[in-house]
Amino acid sequence: MIKVHELSRRFGSGPASVLAVDGVTFTVAPGEVYGLLGPNGAGKTTTLRMILGLLAPTSGHAEVAGMRSDRAPDEVKRRIGLVSTASGLYQWLTPRELLLFFADLYSVSPERARERLGELATLLDLGEFLDRRCATLSTGQRQRVILARALIHDPPIMLLDEPTRGLDVFGTHAIFEYIRLLRDEGKAVIVSTHRLDEAQRLCDRFGLLHRGRLVCDGTLEALQAQTGQATLVEMFMHFVQQETGSGQLSAVSGEY
Repeated sequence: MIKVHELSRRFGSGPASVLAVDGVTFTVAPGEVYGLLGPNGAGKTTTLRMILGLLAPTSGHAEVAGMRSDRAPDEVKRRIGLVSTASGLYQWLTPRELLLFFADLYSVSPERARERLGELATLLDLGEFLDRRCATLSTGQRQRVILARALIHDPPIMLLDEPTRGLDVFGTHAIFEYIRLLRDEGKAVIVSTHRLDEAQRLCDRFGLLHRGRLVCDGTLEALQAQTGQATLVEMFMHFVQQETGSGQLSAVSGEY
């Protein structure tokens, strides 16, 4: 469903240029949750932007449902749902108006949009505030509307960029349940996060980025066998120390 092949992105030119993503390759199958992991600045969000077709790669390419993001970006976007903590809501619209508006943007028919709205309202428990303005919603309610917005066009692929950033324990639990739902529905999911402890609980397979390079890729069991380490935090430290010859990167509870 998602194929990323030798994807690279360089910003700037000459000696001051920065290679933010360096030859990244991985795949994600339907019904699989892939953790794209690493510290801030590792290249995770840049990789997601290239998969979405928002940013042209310097080299390599990404395919979504058989279409290349650099050649058919609009068609790729129709097949992706994006959840990001940076995604705001239109304050003077109600969740009902907002969700129907986004359904129209994705060319969902009015009849199907109303059906989908009803499904998501039940699934994410939106009923009690569906017709209140978004400006009046609590943080948890706004979060549920953002999750519904990403699913209104029923995309086969979901990208979640740091989905638990700034959330309390209840908000984080809601994200975990949401990702399990996506897996059960057979969607291909990428979760981009620097919270390695959370990713270990959520994902089926992992890719660890360091300085734009994918230093390892595989299931938890395969990576444990490869490294002799039990947790993703320990594995990341293992690979970085191998690459740099130094153990001076610190970690606290899986957050870098």
